[in-house]
Amino acid sequence: MAANLAQLLMGELAAPRAWFLLVLPLSLLLVRCYPLHGKRPRKRQQEINGHHPQPPSPPALPVLGHLHLVGFRCPHVSLRSIAEKHGEDLMLLRLGSMPALIVSSPRAAEAVLRAHDHVFASRPPSLIAEVLMHGRNDIGFAPYGEHWRQARKLVTTHLLTVKRVQSFRHARQEEVSAVVAQIREAAAAGIPVNIGDLVGSFTNDLACRAVIGKTFRSEGRNKLIREVVADASVLLGGFTVDEFFPFLAWFGILSKVVRAKSDRLRKRWDELLDRLIDDRESKYKPMAAEAEAASHVKKDEDDNFINTLVSVREEYGYTRGQVKAILLDVFFGMGTAASVLDYTIIQLLQNPRVMAKLQAEVRSSVLQQGQGEETVSEDDLNQMPYLRAVIYESLRLRPATPLLTPHFSMASCVIDGLVVPAGMRVLVNLWAIGRDACLWGEDAEEFVPERFLHGGAAAHVSHRGNDFQFLPFGAGRRQCPGINFGMAQVEVMLANLVHRFDWELPPGKEARDIDMSEDFGLVVKRKHKLLLLPKLCL
Repeated sequence: MAANLAQLLMGELAAPRAWFLLVLPLSLLLVRCYPLHGKRPRKRQQEINGHHPQPPSPPALPVLGHLHLVGFRCPHVSLRSIAEKHGEDLMLLRLGSMPALIVSSPRAAEAVLRAHDHVFASRPPSLIAEVLMHGRNDIGFAPYGEHWRQARKLVTTHLLTVKRVQSFRHARQEEVSAVVAQIREAAAAGIPVNIGDLVGSFTNDLACRAVIGKTFRSEGRNKLIREVVADASVLLGGFTVDEFFPFLAWFGILSKVVRAKSDRLRKRWDELLDRLIDDRESKYKPMAAEAEAASHVKKDEDDNFINTLVSVREEYGYTRGQVKAILLDVFFGMGTAASVLDYTIIQLLQNPRVMAKLQAEVRSSVLQQGQGEETVSEDDLNQMPYLRAVIYESLRLRPATPLLTPHFSMASCVIDGLVVPAGMRVLVNLWAIGRDACLWGEDAEEFVPERFLHGGAAAHVSHRGNDFQFLPFGAGRRQCPGINFGMAQVEVMLANLVHRFDWELPPGKEARDIDMSEDFGLVVKRKHKLLLLPKLCL
């Protein structure tokens, strides 16, 4: 019976009412036995906060707090509704026992990610990340401190430099060519392709090639890695009951279930990478590594990320577990591109005018280069401003991470006269900011790439993290270090998808009827597959 209860509580909270009914009796009991939090006199509260009140908070239920207001399938949507209802861009919610600061405007986001970045640069504790990331020894989930600084330095210095990203141009072109060939075969046979699976395989294979090298397909490594990363994304990106109600850990059931599930996933990941690292370490020659470290120049694409990490491991004093944690971060970061491509294709199908304009730009740009190539090269992309505008507009409406990975306040600070206490989880709602009519106009909910072109209202906006109304990769110390790698693969893949092919839905299907139901995780993805018929454009 205890095990069944744990399984119910440890679901993804897809149906909050189910566990709401279980927790309600306990809530009433606790209310009877203990005084409610937040009932201190106003004067006393101000004295504690140095005469500054805390951010406003909607009325809450005992014990549950504001959990009943949050939809856990799409929390970014419900959090936006709460903020709009109460007219607050900086709002304090209590999710069970977990306090959370909800940020829903560029001004508030700038305060958290720039003005007080040194306060909010850490990550909240997470049992799942603790297990999967070998004690949170990665970059994305590591608490702010010396380890995080060194790990980020390693990635930005050795793995994801501009030169290193450029060195993978040939790899990107080869993987794009493989996808184009696959689509041509489907077009010739008149059969549909699963567009989500197509772009998912492309981005995953490119990440595997960067990490492992050209042997990434041997023994089905790329498919196994894709499965592990997908499972870990759901686990890390979701909410677990013991985070909301720590007192339930007294019973020991929930923590054991969470740890067991995380342990199984980590073992799968370890088995994959241990074999690869063993192979690299057996071939590693210290003298060659010292010469490589001195030059900091990677001339050979097959000098992949694992080789690099093995070569500098002693320099940074890293354990094998730390190396594996960093590699898992790399896969997470690169996986967002698949979600971006999937949503962009859907937006183009639902907006034929934009699709026609983009295809005209891509096809004419390639013709002007005098090329009869089967695929669009990265050299052609500089002549395609509308392509970049389409991607920006897709990122605005459908960010792959609608809620930035949670930040964590290491100390108390004051924002706009409101005190934010230490130990606060901070959620920046990019989805809400990207759809704010006050920022983007009356057509904020519509797909209009022209807003990012010269003369448009957002022509000055870029994805680099300096414009707080548009933060697809975050900003500040915790900005995604894979920003260049991610944009490169999205641009070249999208250009090729619209260059040689027209896309149609199967007979009887309409673009407006595409099911946009989502699964929430580290990266938000659509739940249902989308089959499209490619038509070769001569």
